[in-house]
Amino acid sequence: MMALFIELPLGKNLPYTTTINKALLLALTVIFLLFIPLYVVNNSSSSWLSPEDNAILSIKYGKKCDIFRGKWLQYPNYGPYYTNGTCREIFDQQNCMKFGRPDTEFLKWRWKPDECELPLFDAVQFLELVKGKSMAFVGDSLGRNQMQSLLCLLATVGYPIDVSYTKDPRFKRWLYVGYNFTLASFWSPHLVNAVDTDPNGPTYNRLMNLYLDESNHDWAAQIEAFNYVIISAGRWFFGPQMFYENGQLVGCHRCLKNNIKNLTMFYGYRKAFRTAFRTLTRLKNFKGVTILRTLSPAHFENGDWNKGGSCARTRPVKSSEMKLDGADLELYMTQVEELRAAERKGMKRGLKFRILDVTESMVVRPDGHPNHYGHGAHENVTIADCVHWCLPGPVDTWNEFLLQMLKMENDEDSKERN
Repeated sequence: MMALFIELPLGKNLPYTTTINKALLLALTVIFLLFIPLYVVNNSSSSWLSPEDNAILSIKYGKKCDIFRGKWLQYPNYGPYYTNGTCREIFDQQNCMKFGRPDTEFLKWRWKPDECELPLFDAVQFLELVKGKSMAFVGDSLGRNQMQSLLCLLATVGYPIDVSYTKDPRFKRWLYVGYNFTLASFWSPHLVNAVDTDPNGPTYNRLMNLYLDESNHDWAAQIEAFNYVIISAGRWFFGPQMFYENGQLVGCHRCLKNNIKNLTMFYGYRKAFRTAFRTLTRLKNFKGVTILRTLSPAHFENGDWNKGGSCARTRPVKSSEMKLDGADLELYMTQVEELRAAERKGMKRGLKFRILDVTESMVVRPDGHPNHYGHGAHENVTIADCVHWCLPGPVDTWNEFLLQMLKMENDEDSKERN
């Protein structure tokens, strides 16, 4: 609930001070009783979702404040935690300043939860909380986007050493020696076992065979020892897919074959998250915390990504201007529902499932994408990137959220030990 603070002009030499103050206090009491309850009723749920959708979202992180519900506030003098000059781990695809983005206003906003403050990221505090532990990002390039943000945020303390077991940049492992903290990323955009039927074809139109009841071995075989597992997946499910279960073809999405049952991408998306969560609950020695990082929306305007669409805005928009809808809304609701189901099953083994809900905060940040100011060495720079996030940029807020979640987990663990 919004706090109400009003400063009254008090002074010894003012006539009738006591009478005036009593009248003012009485009037303020009436205003408080009449209007504040209305504020609470009208703001008790996410404005970017319908009442029906909100009914499903009973997951809240923390009893006193939901850090994921709020608004962006402008701080003209606020600067980023790092730059592309102070952090060496930024991929070219998200290195907006390196490739000439001329505006910096998008860096001067901070997320303000409705009922509390979101503290600034504290690299030392983060590393102290994860001392002797390990954290893995499992999913697509947006998960890697967050991990690179975390590496840059922690760079004020120091850089880790690369202890990767492969030269494949999609699978990285870092060790912060002074804290014995391992940070890893596992590339698995579909979460489940996926076979590319045309490895040399265009990424956006490849037909993928998805084995929906089989987790991707690349991460599932190594994840058991990690203390924190951050799961995310999204945009890769829009492409053509053949769905297999129990080794049998059960349907497809956008495969354009008349003799195969047409299933939506939402079918595959739900089954993929279900399998990923089930894998974690069934691993005998896994005792970690599973964190779902929710859908990060794309912001193509004036056309689709391959039809001239772009994201040229330079500041956040109002919540009334952009809302989660259509396919993105259904994907979001699907992953949250599957997390809830996994949470209930995990409780039987004492496993924790948490939500890192970035969606509301990012829906209104069409200004935070690389657009045309980020690309790899061989990428078509005429196509805008309105999916990933500039580094530095709004994506750093995801790790501010993550730090608060780790603090809450630490507090819970302390209470359980005592």
